[in-house]
Amino acid sequence: MEKALALAGKAAEMGEIPVGAIVVNCDGEIVAEAYNERETLNSPTAHAEMLAIERAAKALNNRRLSDCTLYVTLEPCPMCAGAVINAQMKRVVYGAFDEKNGACASVTALFDEKFTHIPRVRSRVLEERCGKVLSDFFKQLRDRH
Repeated sequence: MEKALALAGKAAEMGEIPVGAIVVNCDGEIVAEAYNERETLNSPTAHAEMLAIERAAKALNNRRLSDCTLYVTLEPCPMCAGAVINAQMKRVVYGAFDEKNGACASVTALFDEKFTHIPRVRSRVLEERCGKVLSDFFKQLRDRH
């Protein structure tokens, strides 16, 4: 999660919502990493999780990431949770809850539904630090206006 937090910091520096994500294989090696790039790429799908999952699939030359864990600083949205399901990821670990768009527990709980694959989930990992990165970013935005 420390690495994901560092990536979130990079996103903030670029003016992106500070979310970072990494994909780790069963040996604990980082397979892929990403941060939000929606503004940079003008893409509604360029969430940290989506980019990390795509990069991991390319790096492993396999669309199934069944031995991998996604670490992300913010609870995945429905789109990203769907990508986790479709990639058949083993586990999702996230920091802060997303009370507006979270699809693991906050707004809805997609992983509680009867999909063909459901990952194990762990939340609140470095929750305060993950949340602070986001709250500091949005405070700076408000202060500028």
